[in-house]
Amino acid sequence: MKYFYDGGKMVTTSKETERVPAANLNRRVERSRHTVLTTAFELLSEGGVASFTVDEVARRSGVAKTTIYRHWPTREALVIDACSRMIAEQETPDTGSLEGDVTAILMEIAHLLPTANWSFVLPSIVDTAERNPEFAEIHSRIQRGHAAPLREVLQRAAGKGELPAHADVSTIVAALLGPLFYRRWFSREPIDDQFVKAIIQQALASL
Repeated sequence: MKYFYDGGKMVTTSKETERVPAANLNRRVERSRHTVLTTAFELLSEGGVASFTVDEVARRSGVAKTTIYRHWPTREALVIDACSRMIAEQETPDTGSLEGDVTAILMEIAHLLPTANWSFVLPSIVDTAERNPEFAEIHSRIQRGHAAPLREVLQRAAGKGELPAHADVSTIVAALLGPLFYRRWFSREPIDDQFVKAIIQQALASL
């Protein structure tokens, strides 16, 4: 028990009510936020946006709803923040050739598409984005993140003269990524190494 004077009055305070040091408080807040976002993304992976509820996030994470709403005032805000975990930075390869770089990028995406959590979440993001501008923006950011390494290696190749200076990078990216996404979410055919190599050969040959 501690004692101090406030306006001439002696006031007592217990350890439980003492002020938490700012550094400890910040660490606690960050841990809580990380737990909530991890749980939210897991829920999105299981049932998409439509079945997502803050109640279930609170139940699974052990973080009180009042705490969750203090950081994310709406369900949509939490979903969007959780979806931002899908925009992970990817390393851009430098194999020494354009074909080698493109192959490394597409092979990695092809191997992730059938298994990565973001691959299961993305269709519900696309659906919601049709009616919600905030989700449309997060969807655009996710797609830009997926395309960023390809854009970089294509622009680097153009700088070296491996591609025509007037080459339309956006069109080339679409020609490379489009078939992978088509097989994953539309035709549901296998995305094997042979298919990936065929896409690359056709796209680069057209240049």
